Amino acid sequence: MVTGLARHGDVTIAYERLGPADGEPLLLVMGLGMQLVSWPDEFCAMLVQQGFSVVRFDNRDAGQSTHWSHAGNPSLLQLLARPRSVAPYRLTDMADDAAAVLDAVGWPAAHVVGASLGGMIAQTLAIGHPGRVRTLTSIMSTPSPTIGRPRPGALAALGLRPATDRDGAGERMVRVFQAIGSPRYPHEEQWLRDVGRRAYDRGHDPAGGRRQLAAIRASGDRRAALAGVRVPTLVLHGDADPLIRPSGGRATAAAVPGSRLVIYPGMGHDLPRPLWPEMIAEITTLTGARST
Repeated sequence: MVTGLARHGDVTIAYERLGPADGEPLLLVMGLGMQLVSWPDEFCAMLVQQGFSVVRFDNRDAGQSTHWSHAGNPSLLQLLARPRSVAPYRLTDMADDAAAVLDAVGWPAAHVVGASLGGMIAQTLAIGHPGRVRTLTSIMSTPSPTIGRPRPGALAALGLRPATDRDGAGERMVRVFQAIGSPRYPHEEQWLRDVGRRAYDRGHDPAGGRRQLAAIRASGDRRAALAGVRVPTLVLHGDADPLIRPSGGRATAAAVPGSRLVIYPGMGHDLPRPLWPEMIAEITTLTGARST
């Protein structure tokens, strides 16, 4: 594994690179308030076994990347009523961060896989930097903040009181994914606790997730722009996702010409381990990569 820092203006983005330098370049983009450690190590290893060189990174306002603490902590009312006035940046800025990571690792272009907010960033990267995206995979995401709106229980889980210590962060992570995770598959509570604790140690910033949410709401609807995307596109979603409901995945697939939509029964807003082989097989088929 190689670690590094990418620079986009005044923003620094922390990343990790796994696998052979000559593998198929694949960029993983994580979701709201999450860090690169939320991409499971074993999931990344399986991608490497399929011939990929994998890069995962912390979005701005998460982990070891730049935090916009000076922009404050927008209230829920502000996020709902006037997100454009409180969002210190947009998804286009976060997509530019991802392009800076590609520059830092020396990749002219890559296969891009994004989950949740990461899917929105990946979509925006394909729109704004079409030459940098070889294929696009959008997982449990949406092209618009008005499509696939969360169920009340899922939204309440995101509003749980922030942790005040690393053990509390681990328990909070478990509680969140008990509410938004897959009902058909067991929740890996020990792994979730570990990720929560590691994330706390790497850079605990609950307000950062609020600012990322403001960026989502301020960035509007991408469907018209996605109609111009011409790279092979895969959309993966769960039919039991309570945070971004399946209509978000269907709308993404409908917006991108020629895209492939796969809906997994019983999958919520997470990456269930039993589905990893199927998901990775879909990604491998899309990209044309060969296993090592």
